[in-house]
Amino acid sequence: MVIAEATTVKLSEIDAVLKQVNALFPNAATKDTNGSLVVANDKLVDVANYLKDDLAADYCSSVTSVDYPDRFEVVYHLYSVSKQEGPLVMKAHADKGNPIVPSMVSVWAGANLQEREVYDMMGIRFAGHPNLKRVLMWEGFEGYPLRKDYKEPYYEEEKKPYDSRHPGGHHQRAEERVPWGKNVQYPAGFDPDEMTVIKTENLPLVDALDLRAGRFKTDRFIVNMGPQHPSTHGVFQMRITLDGETIVDLEPVMGYLHRNHEKIGERNMWLMNMPFTDRLDYICSMGNNLGYALAVEKLMGVEVPERAQYIRVIMAELTRIANHFWAIGFLLNDLGAFFTPSLYAIEERELILDLFEMTAGSRMMCNYMRFGGIAADLPEEFLPLCHDLVYNRMNRKIDEMDTYLSQNEIVLARGKGIGILPPDMAINYSTAGPVLRGSGVPYDVRRAQPYSIYDRFDFKVCTRSEGDVYARYAVRLDEMRESVNILKQAMNQLPAGPIMGGRKAWQIRVPKGEAYGRVENPKGELGFFVVSDGSANPYRYHVRATSYINLNVLGELCKGHTVADVVAILGSIDIVLGEVDR
Repeated sequence: MVIAEATTVKLSEIDAVLKQVNALFPNAATKDTNGSLVVANDKLVDVANYLKDDLAADYCSSVTSVDYPDRFEVVYHLYSVSKQEGPLVMKAHADKGNPIVPSMVSVWAGANLQEREVYDMMGIRFAGHPNLKRVLMWEGFEGYPLRKDYKEPYYEEEKKPYDSRHPGGHHQRAEERVPWGKNVQYPAGFDPDEMTVIKTENLPLVDALDLRAGRFKTDRFIVNMGPQHPSTHGVFQMRITLDGETIVDLEPVMGYLHRNHEKIGERNMWLMNMPFTDRLDYICSMGNNLGYALAVEKLMGVEVPERAQYIRVIMAELTRIANHFWAIGFLLNDLGAFFTPSLYAIEERELILDLFEMTAGSRMMCNYMRFGGIAADLPEEFLPLCHDLVYNRMNRKIDEMDTYLSQNEIVLARGKGIGILPPDMAINYSTAGPVLRGSGVPYDVRRAQPYSIYDRFDFKVCTRSEGDVYARYAVRLDEMRESVNILKQAMNQLPAGPIMGGRKAWQIRVPKGEAYGRVENPKGELGFFVVSDGSANPYRYHVRATSYINLNVLGELCKGHTVADVVAILGSIDIVLGEVDR
């Protein structure tokens, strides 16, 4: 009776959820001051399964952690894709001396890489995790960089602005104060000078006829693809286990570009992080700015003026078009088509970047959004140029790309039936954006939980049912047309008026609390989880990185295919390593 009654409860109704959970699992959960469900560790897996199976919390969007003085806290943001509901924020506490919580990978496979990141950066162990090891740092790294007591090499001060700042400070090179003299801390007992190189013998060549005739038996072997490889979209490695030419396992290996973006974010003052978000997915600067602004604005309670809201949408949709042109161009480049990306993808993106430059002063690192609005109004020449681009050029160029590529025999052969992602797996692995919608799942944050003023626009959520490389390509093509449609509406409705709610200030104090702001960025859901202790700097700053989380499913997509297919499958996911590694 209780379970049947629970199916009518919405995820966002925390009191009703709490009542149902405790009715099924006595004393399993409480509610904290932020309205989150805090679950006892010994009941966590049972409660998580109940939330997924009975309340349809099928989508684990974000897993992160916070280091408080008396405890570690693991934070899960849960949504229902099937019901388009949420969020429900679930939390688990871990002891400071021996931080262990149960793994959620058996419930939501999308927790895999996210739990590894929490372990890597915060030192919380997840009991039952299938592959718990460091993911952004190397295995011998000493310490856990996101803990509050961690002091990195060249540490200067806990929070900016530093005392060494001009004009009162007296700067000294931080390197001069580091006792070990270089930015490496080796674990106890490790001496790099004592390392030995393992020599390998030359293996005899194998006649191809022996292979085809079955006279030569092969063992499984591992191939490292990357990190320096033209098809890995940056400094990224795939550790591929092969049986002949067939992939039996693939593990993504990242971290080569990691710079501890989140630690920097907690050192910075609130507004200082805006230009740092530009450096995440550097193709999508405007969208990154918007996601961070929305998170902080939730805590501040600031109203964004109408004109600024419309301009934000215009910039976000121009970003979507630029990203998808670029993504399709690079996918075709991965498949060997060098001329098409140059002709269409790069040229159209450059015209959009012209608009960004005249407005924000920069083509890629725009630093344009502000808490409560935008940094500057549109220049006089923006709207005529944007109008011409949207009304007279963009759809024509999208159609031309469609004509040249969609029935191309190479695109069809390399995309159709390759890397198929079933819809239930797409949800369970927390994929987002065209990867999720290419599997026929009609989930788009702009529609499921409209932010800014997206509820005012008429647009379709683009899906394809096949779930393969070609479907993900086709979704991006469709979404560009829908972005043009949104841009026409936004420009026609653009009102006059102010562009900032409140005042511009380089230093702000955000009220105590926590918030999660998310946007439907071109690659999928980008989220920012922020915790404020009322000071001028974030207490916790976390990025739900779309490119990183979408890689959860890469190994499953590649199994049974060949190495050549890996290139197409990875290209169809559309990652940027600045966002993967942060």
